Amino acid sequence: MQEIIGVKFKKVGKIYFFDPNGIKFNKGDNAIVETARGIELGEVAVANRMMNEDKIIASLKKAIRVATPEDNKIFKENEKKAQEAFKVCEEKIAKHKLDMKLIDVEYTFDSSKLLFYFTADTRIDFRELVKDLAAIYKTRIELRQIGVRDEVKMLGGYGMCGRELCCVNHLTDLNPVSIKMAKEQGLSLNPTKISGSCGRLMCCLKHEQEVYEEKLSRLPNVGAIVNTPEGKGTVDDVQVLSEILTVKIEKDDTTIRKQFPLKDVEILKNSRKKAEKLEEGVTEKDLKKLEEGFIRTDDI
Repeated sequence: MQEIIGVKFKKVGKIYFFDPNGIKFNKGDNAIVETARGIELGEVAVANRMMNEDKIIASLKKAIRVATPEDNKIFKENEKKAQEAFKVCEEKIAKHKLDMKLIDVEYTFDSSKLLFYFTADTRIDFRELVKDLAAIYKTRIELRQIGVRDEVKMLGGYGMCGRELCCVNHLTDLNPVSIKMAKEQGLSLNPTKISGSCGRLMCCLKHEQEVYEEKLSRLPNVGAIVNTPEGKGTVDDVQVLSEILTVKIEKDDTTIRKQFPLKDVEILKNSRKKAEKLEEGVTEKDLKKLEEGFIRTDDI
């Protein structure tokens, strides 16, 4: 067992574990810790507790102290300086005619590094830009290209549901979302209906995926031969969440359609799942593009 604290560096960010170094931290405290980026200030999300060492991936860096009022003042000043650096960098980008969009700027707590986050459709030669910025700020300059998901997480916004975006509100990790999830959940394969503000698949598709996978493992596909209380028939429709099957039954030279709960049906022969029909004007390439955009920026 090893004593740890958990610290996050953004409002809705990943929690990183640190060695408390014999210091008592309370949840909500600001802490000064050593990271790969330098000395940083973060919020304690997990107070001192013991953790099995097999759950700790790498050796822990040490916490330095509970943040003092002076530390908090420095942090606020760094935020203001970062805002000013944002404006200067935009001017330099325009000067060098670089096809890139600046998203955010961060100072490390000890001002040993100034980080600029940007998006671009292609690789950018920003060597001259870095020289200009280094000459102005006299510190280590780092430019990082991020994905569209990271961009929206940084900028914030609201989804089509009217609520704050999941990536802004509660998602600490941007896990991959696949077209397979949309298909298994029976959603329209129209990109405008299943993509979020970032132009990629909505993160909320992943929220219910485990439920759909569990239910689909027990449900028959459309076209399966089943036995019902009213005779043998063919599955015509499947309501996944309610586990209701619509079955076509041939009776006295007529075809009837009737709904049955899964528990009242015996699957005699399952069928292969048919390929989903794409909406007019939508291609597989369009759908594949919705899965792109996962560029991790974590390096604490």
